[in-house]
Amino acid sequence: MSRLADYFVVVGYDHAKERSGTSNGIILQRFPEKDWPDTHFIEGIEWFCQPQGWALSRDRQEPRFFLSVLTDMDANRHYCACLCFNETVSITPSKPVDEDEDVDGDSLVRAVPAISHHTTMYAPKCLVLVSRLDYIETFRNCLGIIYTVYVENIDVPLETLVGNILGCIQVPPPGGPQVRFSIGAGDRQALQPPISPSLPVTHTSVNLLFQELGIRNVLVLFCAIMTEHKILFHSKSYNRLTEACRALTALMYPFRYSHVYIPLLPAALVEVLSTPTPFIMGVHSSLKSETTELMDVIVADLDGGSITVPDGVSLPLLPEPLLSNTQEALSLILQPELSCADHAFLPLAVRAPQPNMLDKQIRAVFMRLFAVLLQGYRSCLTLIRIHPKPVITFHKAAFLGERMLIDCDFTTRVLDCMFFTSFVAERGAPWRPCDVWDELYSNIGELLKKEAKEPTLMLTHLEELARQLYSNENPNPQAYAQKILAPPEGAFARIHQPALPTINPLQVQAIIEEGLSKHDLKSSGDYAWLQSLRPIQPRIVPMGPHISTLNENKNPVSNSARRLEVLRNCVNCIFENKISDARKTLPAVKRALQSKAARLALCNELSQHVNGNKAMLDTQQFDLVVRLMNCALQDDSSMDEHGVAAALLPLATAFCRKLCTGVIQFAYTCIQEHSVWQNQQFWEAAYYLDVQKDIKALYLPRLDTISPRLGIEKISPTSPRDNNSKDFYWGNRRSVINRVAEPSALEIAAEQMRVWSNYDIAKQNELLQSEESTLYSQAIHYANRMISLLIPLDVGTKYHRQDHHYDDERASNSIANSVAESDSADAESGFGDQDPGETGATVIRLVSRFIDKVCNEGGVNRDQIRNLHQMVPGVVYIHIETLEAVYRESKRLPPIQKPKINMPSMLPGEEIIIDGLRVYLLPDGREESAPGNLGGPPLLPAEGAIFITNYRIIFKGTPCDSLACEQVIVRTFPVTSLTKEKRVAVQYLAHLDQWLQEGLQLRSCTFQLMKLAFDEEVTAENIEALRKCIHKIRHPPDVFHHFAFTGQIVVSQTPLHKGKEKNSTLTGFAKKTLWKTARKAGFKQKPTSKRQKYVLPNIVVNNSKYLTSPGRMSLPNTDDYGHDDDSIGEYESGPPSNISITTTPADTKTLERLAERSYVRDWQRMGLCTESGSPSNAKPAPDHFRLTSVNSIYMICRSYPALMATPASVSDESIRRFSRCYRQGRIPAITWRHPRTRALLLRGAGHHAKGVMGMLKSHPSSNTSTETTSSVEQERYLSALVAATPIFNQRQGWGMSDSSLSIDSLFLAAEEHLGGTLTPEVARRTNPFNKAIGTLGGFQRTSGGKGPKNFGRWGSLKDKRHASQASLSNVSQNKANARHSAEVDGTDGVNSLQRAALYILGEKAQMKGVKVESAPKTDFIPVEYHDVRHTKAAFKKLMRACIPSSQPEPDQSYHKLIENSEWLQQLQNIMQLSGAVVDLLDLQGSSVAICLEDGWDITAQISSIAQLCLDPHYRTLDGFRVLVEKEWIGFGHRFSHRSNLNATSQASGFAPTFLQFLDVVHQIQKQYPMAFEFNDYYLRFLAYHSVSCRFRTFLFDCELERVESGVAAVEDKRGSLTSHHKSVDTISDDEGVYPGGRLAGTISGLNLGQSVFDYIEKQHARSPMFFNSMYTPDLEHHVLRPQSHLPCLEVWGYYIDEELAYGPSYDIEIVQMDAQQEEEAAAADGITKSTRNIVTKGYDISNRSVPEAFGHLLEEIHRLETELGHLPQKWKVLWDKLELPSSDSLTRHASFSTALVRSHGRLVHKRSTLEILMRGKMVGAAEATLGYSHPHRFEKYNYTTPTQCDLCANVLWGPVKTGMRCQDCGYSCHEKCIEGVPKNCTKYKIAGDNNTSQTMTATGGDNGSVSSGSARQTSSQQYYEQFSSNVAENRTHEGYLYKRGALLKGWKQRWFVLDSIKHQLRYYDAMEDSHCKGFIDLSEVISVTQATPAPGPPKKTDDKSFFDLRTNRRTYNFCAGDAGSAQEWIEKLQACLQ
Repeated sequence: MSRLADYFVVVGYDHAKERSGTSNGIILQRFPEKDWPDTHFIEGIEWFCQPQGWALSRDRQEPRFFLSVLTDMDANRHYCACLCFNETVSITPSKPVDEDEDVDGDSLVRAVPAISHHTTMYAPKCLVLVSRLDYIETFRNCLGIIYTVYVENIDVPLETLVGNILGCIQVPPPGGPQVRFSIGAGDRQALQPPISPSLPVTHTSVNLLFQELGIRNVLVLFCAIMTEHKILFHSKSYNRLTEACRALTALMYPFRYSHVYIPLLPAALVEVLSTPTPFIMGVHSSLKSETTELMDVIVADLDGGSITVPDGVSLPLLPEPLLSNTQEALSLILQPELSCADHAFLPLAVRAPQPNMLDKQIRAVFMRLFAVLLQGYRSCLTLIRIHPKPVITFHKAAFLGERMLIDCDFTTRVLDCMFFTSFVAERGAPWRPCDVWDELYSNIGELLKKEAKEPTLMLTHLEELARQLYSNENPNPQAYAQKILAPPEGAFARIHQPALPTINPLQVQAIIEEGLSKHDLKSSGDYAWLQSLRPIQPRIVPMGPHISTLNENKNPVSNSARRLEVLRNCVNCIFENKISDARKTLPAVKRALQSKAARLALCNELSQHVNGNKAMLDTQQFDLVVRLMNCALQDDSSMDEHGVAAALLPLATAFCRKLCTGVIQFAYTCIQEHSVWQNQQFWEAAYYLDVQKDIKALYLPRLDTISPRLGIEKISPTSPRDNNSKDFYWGNRRSVINRVAEPSALEIAAEQMRVWSNYDIAKQNELLQSEESTLYSQAIHYANRMISLLIPLDVGTKYHRQDHHYDDERASNSIANSVAESDSADAESGFGDQDPGETGATVIRLVSRFIDKVCNEGGVNRDQIRNLHQMVPGVVYIHIETLEAVYRESKRLPPIQKPKINMPSMLPGEEIIIDGLRVYLLPDGREESAPGNLGGPPLLPAEGAIFITNYRIIFKGTPCDSLACEQVIVRTFPVTSLTKEKRVAVQYLAHLDQWLQEGLQLRSCTFQLMKLAFDEEVTAENIEALRKCIHKIRHPPDVFHHFAFTGQIVVSQTPLHKGKEKNSTLTGFAKKTLWKTARKAGFKQKPTSKRQKYVLPNIVVNNSKYLTSPGRMSLPNTDDYGHDDDSIGEYESGPPSNISITTTPADTKTLERLAERSYVRDWQRMGLCTESGSPSNAKPAPDHFRLTSVNSIYMICRSYPALMATPASVSDESIRRFSRCYRQGRIPAITWRHPRTRALLLRGAGHHAKGVMGMLKSHPSSNTSTETTSSVEQERYLSALVAATPIFNQRQGWGMSDSSLSIDSLFLAAEEHLGGTLTPEVARRTNPFNKAIGTLGGFQRTSGGKGPKNFGRWGSLKDKRHASQASLSNVSQNKANARHSAEVDGTDGVNSLQRAALYILGEKAQMKGVKVESAPKTDFIPVEYHDVRHTKAAFKKLMRACIPSSQPEPDQSYHKLIENSEWLQQLQNIMQLSGAVVDLLDLQGSSVAICLEDGWDITAQISSIAQLCLDPHYRTLDGFRVLVEKEWIGFGHRFSHRSNLNATSQASGFAPTFLQFLDVVHQIQKQYPMAFEFNDYYLRFLAYHSVSCRFRTFLFDCELERVESGVAAVEDKRGSLTSHHKSVDTISDDEGVYPGGRLAGTISGLNLGQSVFDYIEKQHARSPMFFNSMYTPDLEHHVLRPQSHLPCLEVWGYYIDEELAYGPSYDIEIVQMDAQQEEEAAAADGITKSTRNIVTKGYDISNRSVPEAFGHLLEEIHRLETELGHLPQKWKVLWDKLELPSSDSLTRHASFSTALVRSHGRLVHKRSTLEILMRGKMVGAAEATLGYSHPHRFEKYNYTTPTQCDLCANVLWGPVKTGMRCQDCGYSCHEKCIEGVPKNCTKYKIAGDNNTSQTMTATGGDNGSVSSGSARQTSSQQYYEQFSSNVAENRTHEGYLYKRGALLKGWKQRWFVLDSIKHQLRYYDAMEDSHCKGFIDLSEVISVTQATPAPGPPKKTDDKSFFDLRTNRRTYNFCAGDAGSAQEWIEKLQACLQ
């Protein structure tokens, strides 16, 4: 029995404090005045009586009732029922009202300001009942009766009422009867305790909460409260807040909320919301503004029905399907009408359930939710003590694992919550009173099964449960009629209501004491019936279904029996020592171990082989057992949710092997890297399970009478939770029958608790002692186990990585894999006597923490815990000592046999620098993307070794896959081709079942990728040494350290430090020797030269017979030259000023030597120089050429050849002068001459821009005349080139008669090839070129010729035409412009397109610098090209596409990556530019000078490809060699810089310029397979060796470097083409001096390497590997015109082909050696080689395995000849002997279709050329503001009617197909077609807005290219200015007028144009000008009137020829030539104004 209420309190307004400026409440009276002994009075109650604060108010308020909940220090809740009402108070102001009164303090606290002005105010007063019981309605009634008695003045003393409430009413506990009472005011009341003490009482509050917030919101709040989040309610109603908090905590049942719980938080305590702990609180809505800054609080608005979850809060929801099932059930209850809402015939109105019942149904849903969620929880309870009270823990990991909720965030958090721990403590006990939830939990499985069959039963079950909950709150079916006093309505508003009287405390105390004495149970018999009330009897708690049965039917394991059989066989084989059999089944066992059942079965099987405490194994058995244990552990998380780690614990300390006498290694040393061992919770759970097993064994014999004896049962390995009496605890799930047969630990505990009171004291103490000793002994056991598994094996060695946190980063400790780390293990432990080091200290801390936790939990006494703590350090120390010996001995074990390291085959001179390091070659993106190598076994990963030689990086090994391990895998590339090296992350190798920590990825520009993982035995130092070695060889200190030179003699490696020793390098030694030789030879060192330069004295050099490197002493010692985009300013350009040249630097003998060079021979072949090579003295003809030796000592240009061909009329001095105009002095040099048109092809660098830097660079001297001289000389040179072009001399017949050949015919052809043109409009629409050119104003599409009269000024040097005026075609005189033909003289305005004799292809940026206008018939065409930066970027992307390091993303397919790389687009660009050069030289006969960038990258590409297409000689093996030696080697392509060979170019990266050239040749070869003598392998071979550094050919940047190194001398002496130049005097008397000229002795004996072309020649003589057997030269059509469209191009096989059998096949000797070794090995094994070959893509070299027919036959003949003993003939002799079939059969009969195809190809080619030229013209015009084209201003446009695209003629229409439309001319097209649209827009509209800004891209090409890289912003007004005013339709009137400038300025004659379309009057300096000086906007003109003559008029003027033009800004004075023209001007202007 307990009191209804503990205290009655009257709280009033504190008027005393109000004067001091604060508003507070004060306790006026409290009863009883002394505290009860069992319940203390709670301080601060006044805060909760007015949660919004105490304040006086102006208005009376109705009495209010609410309930506050307070929690005391002992976590007991006290319910404060408050009834608040108003009392009248009178306030007398202390000062007059009108005086200032400081009321700030009051107004801050009180909500209402200025209340001091009212004399009558209302103060709050509260009556409060404080109780520990939650009977809210009874409290409301009692307080209401007291208030009514006071208000109505009823004649009942208030003391009686208060005394009765506090002392006379006793409430029975839950389960007790109804109590009926009266408090003494004539009232009748009843109070009904609930039936169950554990079930919460909610009335209707849960239903109310769902009505306020809705289903989803309440579910979110429910999840928040279950996962311990902070929750805050706010509402305007206090009762709503209290009810909401009550409802939310009631939903948690069977859990109880144990955090902060404040349903009504007073305003003064609002800072409590910042508490870090979880809470549920409620605040009044007026305070919600103060809660907005709470970042981790979930706020629920009860009035608005919303909740707010802050972004930072991670709130897990219920797992599916629980969440959706719960929502569905709640919907069924709260919205029953939903199921029939769509019925055609709505049902009759169904009576809605009472809110009270609805409330219980909702609660039933949540009770079921927990019953389902916690199904099987009792199976995971672990009992560790039974007496004196049970101690039970929960195995969280087992529960999550069995229920498969390991990834469920919600469940994991719930199990970690504080109230779950309370739940286990309260409900875990096996013997206790049970309630509704326990029954529900035990039956839920059956209910769910029934509902699965009959879903409608769910609602029935819910209603049954709801009825139980309802009857708990309302057990009496008959209602009791209560009588409660209440005041009449409006009673609170009475005016003269007296104050609440003071209650007499003495009277109240007397009544309380009287009541207590009456109700004393011992003395009074009135309440004897209460003695019959007994608490609910305890009983065995129902277990419910076992957790392991819950998921049995959900996921059947297929084929599990077979897998377990394989597992058992494998284990048996191990223990029967059938090791090979065990290894075979190991992969299958590993797959089987992915299921938890198999892992537990493995533990069970292994345990069968342990007898006693130890199981001694031999080394191989031990290794396999350890591997199996590691496999079993690796798939579980650190929680050990399936109990595998716990099952392996005893095995880890049982299995062992003997290393030597007295040293035994246990299995635990090899399984330590798993994270589970560092998890404290795992150790606790395992310990508790073992303790439970022991406790169970302790009590089992006592239960013989209760349950039958246990039999031996078959162990089923599914769940390890329920333990039997075996020593190992896995495999313990039993069938249901067996589980009944053997009581569980909980059942044993229940029985023991039941009979505990029957035992005597001695027996009880004995049991207590037994349990405690069980806990203690297991604690010792587990401390030892923890120490074993936490201290690593290598703890005593200095090699051990300290790992303080014991995470899973530790390196593998498995000794089974190989010899780990190092053989030099220290014998010392590294510890002092009792100092176990950091690792030991960490372990001691972990073990001590574990002991504290489990022993305190289990109630072990303090002394024993202290003993354990003292024991641990000693055990750790001893264990570390033991491990030292184990570690030392384990290192001595012979390693497991690994594959033998195969040595790679090597070239002569190739040496291994780093011996084989064991590595695994991992698969990269290529192999994985191929479908299993066509179904064969995977070749990668492969195990082998990596070797570094002085030439290559080589991997050689065998596949890890046992089915492919007979193969040999080789992957190799030259060291110098390495482009990127990076470390890769940890790699897991499945076949080895291990993680390899270190990895390296090497990428080569020969398209090889090595992804390596290092074996364990490779140390970090080895890997670092390898990386350093690679970098050292990759960037040697000097060119002579490359393999090309070191291949036969050893050059000592130079140390990589800066301070080199004297003469430490070859170059240093060479320099010193050179200086000595120089002094002997008569050279003097210039004293002022800082750079040690030498000057030739003024003597004629006679004492040297040969001067192959003339003037070597006078060269500056710079190692590098040239700057490009990557390395600006590496050297200065132009000749060094401190070198004086006073003699002719080359004698005749030297010139003869130089003339033997291949490029000079080539020029002689073309007739560009005489055979003698010496300049002739006769006056040269214009087309005569000579060889100039002006650069023979490389003073003009360091990167050009010594000899150059030049027009005979240009002197050497002239060349010296104008060479300064070009970058690096690389003048446009003649390189090829067309045999028919005699047009020249020139190549050079770009012209110096005229910026400040350009001026400084190009003109270092301060002499101002230099620039003019240079310019004049340049003009002369260009004139000489024009003169040397025969087209210049052909004044007649410029248009060639064959319209299909001349470029003039392009316009007609471009139009006509489409078939008959129907209408001009159709032609215009379908032909963009026609449109582009046809709308250029005065341009007429004709192919007629012009007579000589049209070439008026072309003879003069200073022609005024701009560069861009010369262009494509002949133009007939335009009739409209005939009136000024005299001035124009044959040039039709700006837009006319004439043919030039010389085209200069240059960059847009050079247009201002190139003074082409000075030279006649010369045209400058700016072209777009991709510079080196773009090439590098494209190459990187191409490599990523062709050799991806990992499997690409699905959206990044191979083809997508190729497209994104833009590599093919760059090839297309090169082919188009080369095609334009071909057409200009071949069709038009114009000379072309390619002057792009520095003249050594794109220039070389275009020039080479053009010559290749034009000249069939270059398509032969010899010719291609000449082409490369001339264009790339002679003219100085920077091979070493671009291939990133020098150390200086490291940062710039690899640029594949030469590779791009070879790729283009390959593309052309694909299109013309019969035109080339060489095959694709030849190109691949060159591509590979251009970066391999095996040959000297591609190692130098220019001829000068080759001369300096002596290579040029060797080649000159031998003659560049040995076989063709037999006449060279190679056996001369100066043999010793020759090789280096004066360098003799400095490089004697040095191996100067081999030329790649010499090597190819030798190989070609031996076999036809480079020969194209389909080669058939076409004698009629020499010129190739390849297609450059992207669909015609393909990715070169060189980039993607892989040959793993021998590595790349470009080192021919190595492939032959490998093949020979294979044959020898097969012969040694007695294997006869089969005639059948299996060719695997990616493994075999296909052209070797499947040779082409001709090559195969030639080889067969060679073999047969050898067999017959004949002397084999050379294959070429045989080939040439072959008789061709009769010529008739080979004659291709020209048909109409053939001609059509050929002409179409030619036409497409010409269109491409025209496009380049037109694009260049348009760019040029825009740059020079001549306005070749006005660009379109496109904007998106929605076409409402079907419209045709003006480009592709397809329909543009509809909302989806938005088109683009030009704002100016209305041109319409698709968005995709914009790039193809011609850039000229001529149909103008009036530009209304002059400020519209439009971006104009100069071309439709690739914006990444140089010339269109920067787009320009310009306004429409500027477009008008750019557009040429000479176009006829824009001129209304024009003529010369005199215009007077501003005041005091004279008259000036100007050419005026009146333009009525643009509405402006423009004026120009002269009629010919196309750029206007200014304009007058006619919209501003006010009037035009005749004027009086002005002072100082021009001569010959009439008085009437003056007129004025007045604008709103100023007045313009004009004077015409005569009165008539003045009048005409006035009329025209006035007409425009109207």
